[in-house]
Amino acid sequence: MNNEMLAGLEFWEREKGIPRDVLLTAVQDALVAAAKKAVGPARELRCEIDPKTGDIKAFAKLVVADRVISKHDQISLFDARRIQPAAQVGDELEVEVTPSGFGRIASQYARQTLLQHVRKAEKALIFTEFKDRVGDIVSGVVRRFERSDVTVDLGRYEALLPNRERVPTEEYQIGERIRCYVRAVEETPRGPEIILSRAMPEFVMKLFQLEVAEIADGTIEIKAIAREPGFRTKMAVYSRDSKVDPVGACVGLRGQRVKNIVRELNNEKVDIIPWSPDIRTFVANALQPAKLKSFEVDEANRRINILVAPDQLSLAIGKRGQNARLTSRLTGWHIDIDAEKVVVQGFEQKIANAVEALATVPGISPQMADILVHHGFTNLEDLMEVTEKDLAEIPEIGEQAAAVFAAARSEVERRTAKLAAESAAQ
Repeated sequence: MNNEMLAGLEFWEREKGIPRDVLLTAVQDALVAAAKKAVGPARELRCEIDPKTGDIKAFAKLVVADRVISKHDQISLFDARRIQPAAQVGDELEVEVTPSGFGRIASQYARQTLLQHVRKAEKALIFTEFKDRVGDIVSGVVRRFERSDVTVDLGRYEALLPNRERVPTEEYQIGERIRCYVRAVEETPRGPEIILSRAMPEFVMKLFQLEVAEIADGTIEIKAIAREPGFRTKMAVYSRDSKVDPVGACVGLRGQRVKNIVRELNNEKVDIIPWSPDIRTFVANALQPAKLKSFEVDEANRRINILVAPDQLSLAIGKRGQNARLTSRLTGWHIDIDAEKVVVQGFEQKIANAVEALATVPGISPQMADILVHHGFTNLEDLMEVTEKDLAEIPEIGEQAAAVFAAARSEVERRTAKLAAESAAQ
């Protein structure tokens, strides 16, 4: 059994990186607990394990006495002098009290206690190693599920991917390898715990840092990012070098760089937009490809009212308001998008407008214009398509047909000459 224990210590030291002296201390603590059951409540009981042979011995500090009243605390002068010839009554003497078969009993009893100590030591190593790795991306294997939380095996340690940090559109299988962002190393009642995330915007930022060399070396800066995990991410980038296109660098040749990231995100949409210090330009870039009509910026309240054509409203807002919502998070401004109101003229208004237009022609009175419109002549082009005789057949016009026709022809010739003059001037 001692050889088995030594093999176990070597395994924990090699696989988990726990120092051997820490493991031996844990074993000795476990052995003391076992010895107290096997030996009894001996005074200042301690155990030793030979790191080479694995032999286990128990020792107790006993007081030398003429008459032994408590064998757990005292030793007779005769027995003491057999161990140490100069022993005197009242001296303290460390005596080996290892019972028969103690090695086998202690090994069995210590195994569970050792595992508990190993877990504590492992937790301490977790905090030491991972406290400086917050913000990194790690790769691990899905080991088990606890309700909706996922336990991920990182090799030497296990980490937790809580339900709140999961992407709602993703499903994981036991044995599947996944990459995660180290969100935090938290102290819990069970010890330090590595908290992972795949839902944070920082996960996408870190993926771009690993994929795009220009971001890693600082040439391109990620100014802002907004994400709805599993659905869409908007990221604003800026280049410190005017010769480097920030969007093109992130997309990569034939889109290869962004394709690699989209694949890691299970086909989540990623919009990469150029950042601008001008909020109007920034918002316009963020809402592309929607075309915006006008802006109304309220700097004091950081609000922007945007008008778009009716056919652009759904494109600007996005599915379930996603495009506008992400743009608001990305820019840090509250954004309201409304459709431009289109005034639809009624039939009566159209008639009135046609009468007004004809009445502006010299020689055609408002009354005559009203008669012409109500007989189907709504503009000069309509009048030029008929003859003077056709106009004369209208009872309300009669003899005035010649004057009306002449006025219409004269106006058409004047407008034609004006257009010709303007074209020649250009």
